[in-house]
Amino acid sequence: MIELKDTTPAEKDGKYQFKLHYSGREVNCLVEKEQQMLHVTIDDNITAELKINNDNTLTQTAGTNLPDSSIDFIKKKVLGLQV
Repeated sequence: MIELKDTTPAEKDGKYQFKLHYSGREVNCLVEKEQQMLHVTIDDNITAELKINNDNTLTQTAGTNLPDSSIDFIKKKVLGLQV
């Protein structure tokens, strides 16, 4: 049963896996999208939480500080939006 608080549109929810250039090397990146949150795991040892704002920008709310270029790349891969 779905509770009312979980009925926010959740377009493209799910898991995304792709390669990401981070710290001068290409690493695996796993992103799990749940509603307005992105749970990011890079190279199995770096984690971060990103919040999708109403204007489709991303704000990091927890975890290892990610460079803007990585956040922009994740946004493009998961949300399909150009930065």
